[in-house]
Amino acid sequence: MNLLTVQEITTIMSRFQKQNPEPKSELDYINPFTLLVAVVLSAQATDKSVNLATKELFKIADTPQKMVELGVEKLIPYIKSIGLYKAKSKHIIELSQKLISDFNGTVPHSREELMQLPGVGRKTANVVLNVIFAEPTMPVDTHLMRVCPKIGLAEGSTPEQIEKSLLERIPPQFLQHAHHWILLHGRYICTAKNPKCSECIINDICQEFRRKNQHEKQ
Repeated sequence: MNLLTVQEITTIMSRFQKQNPEPKSELDYINPFTLLVAVVLSAQATDKSVNLATKELFKIADTPQKMVELGVEKLIPYIKSIGLYKAKSKHIIELSQKLISDFNGTVPHSREELMQLPGVGRKTANVVLNVIFAEPTMPVDTHLMRVCPKIGLAEGSTPEQIEKSLLERIPPQFLQHAHHWILLHGRYICTAKNPKCSECIINDICQEFRRKNQHEKQ
């Protein structure tokens, strides 16, 4: 698969920007802490299922202190509908405790400090930095892992490789929103099953679409 040129990437990002100038996270949250919790819960789960679970949870536990007071046993019923709820409930209570003990109950503004929190990996830290602190980070989830090489936006076989490739190749003026544009594209248009290529606003540039067309012509 050939990588796109900077000019082609600029065209793609410009189209995404025109279509959706200010993309937002589809996770519901009230403050930095509740976003952090929602992102931890979203691992191997849909945003929709997380939002259903956190709707009631965040009414009673929207700070680390309230979450610690709730405790694992009372937290589980709220998130039992989400996958891996046992591990996630433990992580959420532990990260809440660490926020209180190490960060005065506030969500830290650095990747290194965020990744010290239980259940918080690089992707989760990048989401918080991007959504809350408006940093031009590149959280790589399953959508980006699948879509970016297909389109020709990035190369690599691990999240870290894809992240590095995207940060190197996407022009700086688009980095603030790039991951949301690509994620939403993968979620609604370039789906894993039956991608909507005919509705795609970048199908004339997409390497996978070009390859399919050439193959059909042969």
